[in-house]
Amino acid sequence: MRQVSNNDSGESTIMSQPQGDATMERSLDSAAYLTPEAFALDKETIFAREWFCAAREEDLPEAGSHLVLDVAGENILLVRGRDGALHAHYNVCRHRGARLCDAGNDARWGVTLDAGVIARNMIRCPYHGWSYGLDGRLLAAPHLQDAPGFNKADYALYPVGVATWGGFVFVNLKPETAPDFAAGVATASRRLANYPLADLRTGHTLRYEVAANWKIVLENYNECYHCPAVHPELCEVVPAFRERGGIDLDWEAGIPHRAGAVTYTASGTTARAPFPGLSEEEKVRHKGELLYPNVMLSVSMDHAAAFVLWPVAADRTVIECRFLFHPDEMARGGFDPADAVDFWDLVNRQDWAVCERVQSGIAAGVHTHGYYSPIEDYSLDIRRYVADRQGGHRPG
Repeated sequence: MRQVSNNDSGESTIMSQPQGDATMERSLDSAAYLTPEAFALDKETIFAREWFCAAREEDLPEAGSHLVLDVAGENILLVRGRDGALHAHYNVCRHRGARLCDAGNDARWGVTLDAGVIARNMIRCPYHGWSYGLDGRLLAAPHLQDAPGFNKADYALYPVGVATWGGFVFVNLKPETAPDFAAGVATASRRLANYPLADLRTGHTLRYEVAANWKIVLENYNECYHCPAVHPELCEVVPAFRERGGIDLDWEAGIPHRAGAVTYTASGTTARAPFPGLSEEEKVRHKGELLYPNVMLSVSMDHAAAFVLWPVAADRTVIECRFLFHPDEMARGGFDPADAVDFWDLVNRQDWAVCERVQSGIAAGVHTHGYYSPIEDYSLDIRRYVADRQGGHRPG
């Protein structure tokens, strides 16, 4: 069970009680996790419209640093400007639509085109030489500079929204209709106010390809009913996960570990110092946040595990798990993140294995929907979130 930071609380037609049992709530219909049509709807109504976590600020350390990313099937260019600001654009020239940055395609043909981010201060199209500032403004169009009626201001790159929180970079493919970003992260900002998330740096990254729908992964993160059966090692460190399926856990205050344990490692201890600024409770407790649609964040006193989901297909999700540490600890001699990484990797693989079992199980012809028990209350948020953005539409 995790605290959800940017869910909606409204009811919808999807949330009707199943006949004959007032204690159980229906899950989304099975088709919502299985069909290409449902995944296409998720892309159109959620990934293309919501704030989607795409990077960490540390990934773009200086002017001209850039990433080429695929978000909901759209290829975008994320770049840091000369003024330090982040900008994002569709990776397409305004002239004839050529990709601006596509080194992989050039390599496939064994050529090197004069294109992409040049000299850390401009973006050049390889086709006809149109060039743009890092902020997307058209700087030059060969042989058109003095053409009557040609106005460079009319041909800036198509913009993508950019926002940052806690060192994470979020993008929005439809910035003209983007939801209020600050409002979406307000609750997480309050709950994690003492954690120096923006200052943390990546000490290790694990990448997983999970044969399960992104919603199944989020639902799994959102409850601890499964913890005693799936995560015995985790429950040794956090015995509270064994009690009544976690329904009584207070994520607002943080979850206590067993006596003598302070963090998520096999021993529950670490040589790393607590983050500066934590309360005494936060030094011995764990907190978790879920920011829809694609960030799961688990924070201990010495490290944060950040899970960024990249939905690829109805039955496939790539999960990038970053382990974030304070730079002072990383600078110490002998810094080794393995105690946290190895423990999380075990817990993660247990989760991904059971998520894949759910994905294959719900494909059975007899399975039309699942049920949530009362102690899985937070899992209901995925239905509210999806229903609010899809108008109660049921794929399939």
